[in-house]
Amino acid sequence: MAKEIQDLVAEARAGTGKGAARQARRNGKVPGIVYGDGKEPLAIQMDFNPLLTKLRAGRFMSTLWNLKVEGQDDVRVICRGVQRDVVKDLPTHIDFMRTHRNSRVNLFVHVEFINHEDSPGLKRGGTLVVVRPEVELVVTAGDIPEQIVVDLKGRKIGDVIHIDDVELPAGAKPTIDRNFVIANITAPSGLAASDDEAEEAPAEA
Repeated sequence: MAKEIQDLVAEARAGTGKGAARQARRNGKVPGIVYGDGKEPLAIQMDFNPLLTKLRAGRFMSTLWNLKVEGQDDVRVICRGVQRDVVKDLPTHIDFMRTHRNSRVNLFVHVEFINHEDSPGLKRGGTLVVVRPEVELVVTAGDIPEQIVVDLKGRKIGDVIHIDDVELPAGAKPTIDRNFVIANITAPSGLAASDDEAEEAPAEA
C-alpha cells in the first residue's frame, strides 16, 4: 500500500551561502535546497518547529512529500539529507530531491514483524533478534510502501529470516544483491545453558 502524500510548506529563500543560512536560522527557520529533475536548485527555508515535529515522528527520509512553495508549482520530493547541530542534534540544513511519480528512488523502509504469538520459537522463550530494522529498497516514488512485513508464524528457535523469505511490495527491489539476513530467533539463555550442561554431564556407568 502506498503512503498518502503529505504536504510540506516552505518559503523561497533570498540569497545563498553561509550568511543567508545563518540569517534564516536567526529568524527561526531551517534553510534548505531543492535540486534535481534537470532544473535549477531552489533555495528554501522552513519553519523550525513544524519541521522538527515531522523529523521526530520518524521515517522522514523514507517519505514522499508534496512540497508547497508560494509562487512555485507543487513538487514531489524526497529528503536526501539533514544536517544537524553536533551538540544539540537539531536540524540546521535540509536537502530535498525532486521526483516524479514514476521515478525510481533508493530509500530505507521500516520492517514490521507480525504474528509473534504464532511463533513456536518465541512461545518457548526464544528471542527475536532484529538484524535490519530497515531495509534499503529501490522503489517507485509514487508507490513507496509503508513497511516490509515479516510473518513470524511457524518460526522456530534457530530460524534465520533472509530477505528472500519476505514478500516485497510490488515493484520494490533490495539495493543489496545478495540474500542478506533480516532477523533470527535465538534460544533463551536458560535453555542454552541447560543444553550445554546436558552435553557436558558425564555419562552414567
